[in-house]
Amino acid sequence: MEVPLSQLVLNLGVATLMVALTTLQHFFGLLLLTRLMSGAHTRLRPHEAAWRQAGMILLVVFGIFATHTVQVWCYAVLYRVLGEFATFEQALYFSTVSFSTLGLGDLTLSVNWRVLGAIEAVNGLVLIAWSTAFLMSVTSRLRLLEHEWLEH
Repeated sequence: MEVPLSQLVLNLGVATLMVALTTLQHFFGLLLLTRLMSGAHTRLRPHEAAWRQAGMILLVVFGIFATHTVQVWCYAVLYRVLGEFATFEQALYFSTVSFSTLGLGDLTLSVNWRVLGAIEAVNGLVLIAWSTAFLMSVTSRLRLLEHEWLEH
């Protein structure tokens, strides 16, 4: 079944708004995590460094997970508003599978909104990659601090 051009344009418009929303939410989520961690290294003593490092890594991982959870829920709410799923659980499950690029295919969007689902997958891939880069950056900085502590 072919989707009318007007529906495709609507898909792309809604998807663009969702990409903008989730990108801004991601940016501010990572900014909050950065602020929560700022100055923590100045309070660390060598004997407590390992525990603080572990705590900071956990903070970042759980913060990233919370950020992605909000993003997945935003898409799930949208799918319910669009009437694509009978229950919120179905919408949340579909959104999680799409956002993570797992793509099981046991639940699908109607032909009218399938482009939105595909764009959610690309959006999720980009945001998860950004999160990975952020986590690696934090880990690298903690490793540099570890070397500093060992030298003193």
